[in-house]
Amino acid sequence: MDTRINAIDYIIPAPKSAKTREGEFRIDHFTSIVLSEATGQRDLNGAKLLKKTISDKTGIDSEISKAQDSCDNCIFLNKTEGLSDEGYVLKVNEDKIVIEASTDRGLLYGVQTLRQLVNLQGAVISCCEIEDEPILPNRGFYHDATRGRIRKLDAYKKLADTCSYFKINQLQLYVEHSFLFRDFSEVCRDDTPLTAEDILELDKYCWGLCIELIPSISTFGHLYKVLRTKTFENLCEFDDPGKDDFSFDERMQHHTLNVTDDKAIEFVRKELDEFLPLFTSEYVNICADETFDLGKGKSKGLAEKIGISQMYVDFVNKIMAICIEKGKKPMFWGDIIVGFPEYAKQLPKDVICLNWGYSDNEREDNTKKLHDVPVRQYLCPGVHGWRHFINHIEMAYKNVSLMCGYALKYGAEGLLNTDWGDYGHLQDPSFSIPGLIYGAAFAWSGIRDEEEMNKKISRTYYMDHSEKLVLVMRDIGMLETNNWEQFVQFIEHLKRGDSLEDLKEFYLKLNVSEPSENNKKIDEKLGELMKVAQGAGSEGVYLASRLMLFAQGQKLMCRTLYQIGEKLFKETKSDSYAQTAADLEKWMYHYKKVWRTDSRESELYRIENIFYSYADVLRNRM
Repeated sequence: MDTRINAIDYIIPAPKSAKTREGEFRIDHFTSIVLSEATGQRDLNGAKLLKKTISDKTGIDSEISKAQDSCDNCIFLNKTEGLSDEGYVLKVNEDKIVIEASTDRGLLYGVQTLRQLVNLQGAVISCCEIEDEPILPNRGFYHDATRGRIRKLDAYKKLADTCSYFKINQLQLYVEHSFLFRDFSEVCRDDTPLTAEDILELDKYCWGLCIELIPSISTFGHLYKVLRTKTFENLCEFDDPGKDDFSFDERMQHHTLNVTDDKAIEFVRKELDEFLPLFTSEYVNICADETFDLGKGKSKGLAEKIGISQMYVDFVNKIMAICIEKGKKPMFWGDIIVGFPEYAKQLPKDVICLNWGYSDNEREDNTKKLHDVPVRQYLCPGVHGWRHFINHIEMAYKNVSLMCGYALKYGAEGLLNTDWGDYGHLQDPSFSIPGLIYGAAFAWSGIRDEEEMNKKISRTYYMDHSEKLVLVMRDIGMLETNNWEQFVQFIEHLKRGDSLEDLKEFYLKLNVSEPSENNKKIDEKLGELMKVAQGAGSEGVYLASRLMLFAQGQKLMCRTLYQIGEKLFKETKSDSYAQTAADLEKWMYHYKKVWRTDSRESELYRIENIFYSYADVLRNRM
């Protein structure tokens, strides 16, 4: 046992009530995991998770059995009455450990807490008594499976494992074009999409972890890739949507269905007919966000008659009606409706508005507007990895804290923490875990101090006894002087043939500076990271190895931007430009290896093209 810590102080999320008592329970080769007769199949799954943790941490292979009562030297998992839906009681005595709950979910959460104690203390668990239940009933994580990176099935299962470990009970994967619909052969011909079998398998896996896998699919806006195909271009708000080359920037802006074409709602119905039966969840997220083009093209005439607000609500109502026909309860993103919240009264009574906001000083105004309508809502912060090499976890902490606070203040029904992949999903998914844990912890037991949380995550998840790993990651992320979005935007301006004068004007807005001093600071932090990683567990080593690569990429990007400015606008010549081009290609070689460990090819080639385009400019090939 690690005598430097009180293990119950490191449980994430923090329990409602936890008391340490004298004594300890020792796991040995004769310790068994006993399921009571009242337990079922999902409870067996929890017992297997506990068995594996004990084996991994202690080398002891505990046997699982079933009995009416507990016995000495056992871990007894019991169903009882009188506890809340997700509540549990965990008692560690000298002779046995007992976990009791009224539901599958509650019992699993008791098991997850005990797994954390085993990971923190090994075979010698301090006696304690824990009584626990959440403050928010719905605690979700939202992961982008569309805009560049589609992961392998095993990676999504591991994500579900992590969510369950921290008592998250809902998971959504964001889908625009990244599912292999029967009529999407043209859409997916350059991609590696999710399949029906993938979804069915993941849904079953999540069920075993007491996680509701909720379908999330674009049905109104954010259909850029779909609407650029010959098959579906006629459904776009604008004519000839595929006339220009692909652009990450354009993907973020133009992607909306023409609501005046009856074939648009037919398209949505066919999507939902095929997609929704794959999920056991009673909910569906229809998205319907950022419909920027609505009323500006083919639907302009209707907009002038009834207004864009009414057009939006009318089409959303049509989509929701299809979902309700199929026995599903709709969710939708709230960024449009908060502009005219009174129109929300026209929507079906029980819809859930997903009220997102990602600023570190996000205001509560939108939450209050929806509360006053009233509309059922989840508050939706973010883990702040999109558009960066490395997540800005200081921003994630502030954003998640604020939005969780508003959820509690205004009686929201849940927190849905988001992980987006804007501009190709460059960032490694492992960088989102601290932000995921913030959301899980605060939605379960309330907001905690940032320094306290970073220390707890470092030790409890990454097994870093120095408790510095998350802090070092935070510091490296804060040393960003230019970001991935800027890197992408500049090369896209260059490739589309902007004049040198316009290019220079845009470049000056990026505030590119000579990078050597900042890169030196990054190197210092990488030195700290390497020392900390020596004492971390496997997840800590995994994170550190990726931080090392991505921090080098961040440094290389800043050097590239600076040299491009010298070359294009000062007409400077240097042999170092060719070396930087080679370094870009070498870095990309290693990046691709890391990508392919847990992600499908998906749109890796688009990220590759960004780097190679810069290399070509540095070598005068563009």
